[in-house]
Amino acid sequence: MTAVRLAALPHRHVLTLPNQPAAVRLARETAEQALAEWGIGPRHPAVDPALLILGELVTNSVRHAATRSPQVTVIYTAGRDCLAFAVHDRHPYQPPLIGASSGGLATVMELTHELGGTAVVRADADQQGKSIWITLPL
Repeated sequence: MTAVRLAALPHRHVLTLPNQPAAVRLARETAEQALAEWGIGPRHPAVDPALLILGELVTNSVRHAATRSPQVTVIYTAGRDCLAFAVHDRHPYQPPLIGASSGGLATVMELTHELGGTAVVRADADQQGKSIWITLPL
């Protein structure tokens, strides 16, 4: 799904938190609340894997980017047949998603592909930060 189509999804929520361990729990709780408000219940088959993927991405930001990025931002968006979210920090390193063989990113990629979704890293315009976008079919 292209960025233009993601921007057109009817539901959107943005959460910015201090880039510290509590951000993982808060990002997941916020996702659960937003999804429920948008009519995507906790029993939907994409919800648990989406929450796991989100938790892994925020954990990676806390572990690897917090020294250069005091905040982490999560963008949640959804439509009738699509759920997408991004985790953004201001660390310039862009991890390779293809070929991730172990750890959190390998889990993210495995779950994303199993669900028929996509994952992409997008650099900030100034190349000093990035967002990792996950798109999952509903």
